[in-house]
Amino acid sequence: MTRARNPGIFLAFDLGAESGRAVVGTLADGRLAIEELHRFPTRLVRVNGHLHWDIWHLFAEIKRGLAIAAARNIKPDSIGIDTWGVDFALLARDGSVLGLPYSYRDPRTRGAMSAFFKLVPKRRIYELTGIQFLPINTLYQLFAVARTRSPLLDVAHDLLFMPDLFNFLLTGRKQTEFTIATTSQLYDTGKSEWSVELLEAVGVSPKPMQDVVKPGTVIGKVLPEVCEEAGVHPCPVVATASHDTAAAVAAVPARGNDWAYISSGTWSLVGVETDCPNTGQDAFKHNFTNEGGVGGTFRLLKNVTGLWLLRRCLEEWQKVSYASLLREAARLPFPKTFIDPDSPLFACPASMTRAIGDYCRKSRQSVPDTPASFTGVILASLALKYRLVLDDLRSFHRTPVSRVHVVGGGSKNKLLCQMTADALGLPVFAGPAEATAIGNIMVQAMALGQVPSLAEIREKVRDSFRPVEYRPHPSPAWDRTYARFREIME
Repeated sequence: MTRARNPGIFLAFDLGAESGRAVVGTLADGRLAIEELHRFPTRLVRVNGHLHWDIWHLFAEIKRGLAIAAARNIKPDSIGIDTWGVDFALLARDGSVLGLPYSYRDPRTRGAMSAFFKLVPKRRIYELTGIQFLPINTLYQLFAVARTRSPLLDVAHDLLFMPDLFNFLLTGRKQTEFTIATTSQLYDTGKSEWSVELLEAVGVSPKPMQDVVKPGTVIGKVLPEVCEEAGVHPCPVVATASHDTAAAVAAVPARGNDWAYISSGTWSLVGVETDCPNTGQDAFKHNFTNEGGVGGTFRLLKNVTGLWLLRRCLEEWQKVSYASLLREAARLPFPKTFIDPDSPLFACPASMTRAIGDYCRKSRQSVPDTPASFTGVILASLALKYRLVLDDLRSFHRTPVSRVHVVGGGSKNKLLCQMTADALGLPVFAGPAEATAIGNIMVQAMALGQVPSLAEIREKVRDSFRPVEYRPHPSPAWDRTYARFREIME
């Protein structure tokens, strides 16, 4: 008689650009059940005109999440942390954190990217890293620090990305996980090591960079002082898929390889999974990124500004209900105004509605005049931008795409999912909404030997969370609209 394996219990901390949460996952009989234990804001603080992450607030909330689990007698087999990419902290020799880490939305990187291209050509940077050119990348953040001759670099002994920093605060161990390393545009994917060439061009020694470990590596156990404060046992901390998109894509409930994904939230990450990075001329021309994934995979994708646009509008409208807004927008005629979600106007405006109005006026389009009409313009523009990205991708990546999986919070937006299916002319499978936390948990399970492979992770996700299918409604109107959208983009 075979004895049943005890359930695996895993605690995921998923820190997004707007909020963080602690999610417990229980893996039993081949199925995963999850429960949110704690949610908290990942707030920015403005200091001397610059935007920083309040890491001590975040670490306190992580410990609070541990305490909540302990109070409920939840004893996790391991803990894993995922966050957004590119941002980092500098540490002194004694492990002290040198100030609050900057946010990628801080304006100090303006002009840094074009200035760096005078030192290293764009094509060479792409050959080394395969990463999309964005001013928020760590490469340009670090260059911005170096060119202002910040004294921080004189005393910095270690550089840790955000999930690495919290892993260090929990365990005292310093390492960088592969998926988060690749977001930096400092990692040489051909040599599987930090690019000395790029670091030297920045004017920074490679010494502060950490050893890179693969997702699913056990780092160490929770420090005694943290255990005492939070009331938890000294369980292992796993370097899970530490970049939130890598975790979300690991949880895509797909079979085969004829699918694309959209990880939909503050950002929309649109792409496919590959076995190796594509740094060819076409990928370079279309500015696609090759970020590291789980199980030796890469994510050939493009970053598109996502529901950040609508969330910023909602802040201005305040008392408008999100659900009622979507219902009202669905009843309106199809919008005739469109925006490029990635326009610099929308990066961090004082007023998002005013920025959208300015964009419409500059492109000689009518300006939306109600919250519902703004919503329709934003969602239709996102769906059309997804089509543009996938069209560019399919022009050089020959693997067919027969369906699209939408995961993350945006998978609950029925209007956006249906618009995406209609714009692409492909079925859309939406869910799970909690893909990032699920991927985080399942990579922890893989680290502890409870799941053997990425394919097995996806099988268990399929068995545990049924996606919602959106069938496309074929219409020549979408093709005409797409043609007009491309004209506006150009």
